[in-house]
Amino acid sequence: MTASPNEGKALTIEVDGETVQRIPVKTHVVTTDDDIVEVVTRYATEHLRAGDLLFVTEKIVAISQGRSYPVSDIQPRKLATFLSKYVTKTSHGIGLGMPETMEMALRECGTPRILFAAAVAAVTKAVGRTGDFYRIAGPKARGIDGPTSGTIPPYNTQVVLVPEKPAEVAKTLQAALSVPVDVAIVDINDFGGNILGSTLDAAGEKRIVRILKDNPLGQGHQSTPLGIVRPV
Repeated sequence: MTASPNEGKALTIEVDGETVQRIPVKTHVVTTDDDIVEVVTRYATEHLRAGDLLFVTEKIVAISQGRSYPVSDIQPRKLATFLSKYVTKTSHGIGLGMPETMEMALRECGTPRILFAAAVAAVTKAVGRTGDFYRIAGPKARGIDGPTSGTIPPYNTQVVLVPEKPAEVAKTLQAALSVPVDVAIVDINDFGGNILGSTLDAAGEKRIVRILKDNPLGQGHQSTPLGIVRPV
């Protein structure tokens, strides 16, 4: 395979004194009709070498689990509409700053947790501290993806939740691949990211976050929801 990066991204970087490649892997547009094991083995196997790390975006895992919902199908309650008005919207994405995504957060995390997170955030924001809402609401709220114009259709009009049991998914994918590699389910964007589940230890996960911090898969229409980290 002739490895090439996505536009505006570097193929090779140095992290912790080691040079590595981050190789994007193209797929078709994954839908709820797809099986994540079949998708990953079909597109990744031919490119993998022993000792690689395969990283899979959490979005395609969640979509394959049926955890994506058209905005038009979500009927937000009055509380969701009220709370969404106080969410700070950034260039990172809309987050919970629209009634439909806030509604899904209430369903996923429970109303008491979201209300507590909102109450604490209201107090701490007044004294100049930010980020407490998502810290308290937790990863299920933090990982909700709202619709954006730069996302591949039909997901530019859908809300996607975090995947179920990502660590188990990573182990299942590792076992299905014919090449001995580690696997990580990742939530990355142009502002950083985190590992939702993997076959790595804690130190390995932190290292992968550093390797992927500039989001080599991109945020738009690249159609590369898989990637390979390979030592050079």
